[in-house]
Amino acid sequence: MNAAILSFPPATDASTTSAPWTPVCAVDDIVPNTGVCALVAGRHVAVFRVGEDQFYAIDNVDPKTGASVLSRGLIGSLGGRIVVASPLYKQHIELSSGECLESPAYSVQTHRVSIQGGQVRVALA
Repeated sequence: MNAAILSFPPATDASTTSAPWTPVCAVDDIVPNTGVCALVAGRHVAVFRVGEDQFYAIDNVDPKTGASVLSRGLIGSLGGRIVVASPLYKQHIELSSGECLESPAYSVQTHRVSIQGGQVRVALA
């Protein structure tokens, strides 16, 4: 994985996007099936590692309360969708789309993630 660029969603390529990529942390800094919080261009972003090699990034701010806590939520699956449960009111947010399953009004923005040279990088949407 050192020289390869892996992008999530897979269709995104670092050379074809206009948003700058911001290094967040080393891949090994994120334990599988957990998340971390990063400040990317002044925005609170939650970066999740699902299994060994799936990475997702969403806004870290809980849309119901405004607290920066989504990176601390529990990762799971509902109806085949990979979600994080907010640690406050337990609403489920799909990691690939940012959609809140209980109430679309509480959906969040997703961001692109790439892995290059063992580093996790995020490009804001």
